[in-house]
Amino acid sequence: MICGVDEAGRGPVVGPLVISGVTFENESELERIGVRDSKKIAPKRREYLAGIIKKVAVNYEILVISASDIDDMRKVMTLNEIEVNAFSKVIGKLKPDICYVDAADVDAIRFGKNILLRLPYKPRIISEHKADDIYPVVAAASILAKTTRDKHIRKIAYDLEKKMSIPLGSGYPADPITKKFLETWLTKYDELPSHVRHSWKTAQKLINKSKTKKLDDF
Repeated sequence: MICGVDEAGRGPVVGPLVISGVTFENESELERIGVRDSKKIAPKRREYLAGIIKKVAVNYEILVISASDIDDMRKVMTLNEIEVNAFSKVIGKLKPDICYVDAADVDAIRFGKNILLRLPYKPRIISEHKADDIYPVVAAASILAKTTRDKHIRKIAYDLEKKMSIPLGSGYPADPITKKFLETWLTKYDELPSHVRHSWKTAQKLINKSKTKKLDDF
């Protein structure tokens, strides 16, 4: 049994981190339906493929880590360690013989070894950068992770935007729409939404900027 594991939402300041794993007997079915890296597929096509993957996979597992949980965990571990723990949980539930993972660490081999250390059994772990470009089974996991996160972001955007009447944006720190939304929210409510990762530098800078402005106004 082979397995692919990938994540979506490592970098954003808004929303959850999603880790997905999917198992197949082999990759022939994935190649037949044209599975490839989720970032290279249009959203509607991603949603369509996600439905097919869930039907034809032997099994799949999706782990969603909320922004507040990420903040709590970052008090005692790095983001890489959070991902190692999450990847190992997903693999531990699926129990494949061989597992291909998209490495989140700059050292792909170290990432794979750290996952293996946390597993109660010893499958073969193949950890590579851009594994979703190389292995269809990782691309399938990438599609499930991306579509799951997208659904969460749509729900978050709906809940927040109805209170502000301005768009949330992508949730990424470099997105000026997201930055403007968070600045406006902070001015109005004096705190950031619960869906924001407060441990991110972007959030901390916005909070510090708001505090400084209040002192200047005072």
